[in-house]
Amino acid sequence: MNRTNKVPYELLYIIGIIAISFSSIFVRWSNADVAVIAMYRLYLTNLLMLPLVWRYRREWMGLSARHWGILALSGIMLGLHFLLWMASLRLTTVASSTVILTLEPVFVMIGSFLLFRTKVNRMMLAGISIAMVGSIVIGSSDFQLSGDALVGDVLSMLGALAVAVHMMFGKHLRKDMSAFVYNFSVFFFAATSLAVYNAAKGNPFVGYDASEWGNFLLLAIVPTLFGHYLFNWLLKYMNTAAVSMSVLGEPVIASVLAWVLLKESLTAYQLGAGLFILFGVWLFIRHGKE
Repeated sequence: MNRTNKVPYELLYIIGIIAISFSSIFVRWSNADVAVIAMYRLYLTNLLMLPLVWRYRREWMGLSARHWGILALSGIMLGLHFLLWMASLRLTTVASSTVILTLEPVFVMIGSFLLFRTKVNRMMLAGISIAMVGSIVIGSSDFQLSGDALVGDVLSMLGALAVAVHMMFGKHLRKDMSAFVYNFSVFFFAATSLAVYNAAKGNPFVGYDASEWGNFLLLAIVPTLFGHYLFNWLLKYMNTAAVSMSVLGEPVIASVLAWVLLKESLTAYQLGAGLFILFGVWLFIRHGKE
């Protein structure tokens, strides 16, 4: 990457962090079931991407049955992530939920070590330990506030675990396919798995007012296309570790947005434990090896 390209990529990186930080705000603004919110967020993202599908028709036709199987599994795990994490936002604060979600790269490395024997150095272990301690502190302090807040923390952690599995599938698949084909396919499988869940649960698919559809669309455009998809695109031009650092920016910006837009306050425990987690995850990513 030459020097003239550095500023635009860095600006896009900042835009991506701000975009994903709005996700929790839009979810809290909606009154629909979280599974419905997640389903339409992804289906509408697919709809926005639809005009470019024909351009990738040959790549799709060349995918094997094994590729489709892993894409489906990756999509199901992404759908589970959205279901769990969005549910956590109904029970705990934006600050607690988003900061616990930053454990994703830690879970990815643990899975990589268990499955592929990826090397883990002492500094990475130190980062994992610090981040986990911070999570325990947040959980214990939230339990003092209410049992529901603790349940929300657990749901956020399970959501981080689900998206870590999704990312591991994605890292394997992205060796053989473009970012567009991977994202469109995974979004579709995730949305469809959520549609099955909604049908089984009896959630209505229609009858939502204009403000709800506006929230669904905002989630598709802002945090999904300008956030997650943008980061996947930037992986081609920026260091993977640098892109991974975006997880540290989301809870900071999301907490500020929640304070301004949702009137949420930060307790001393949440602030201290959140900084502890962020430091641990930063230490982990900083000393991680590809």
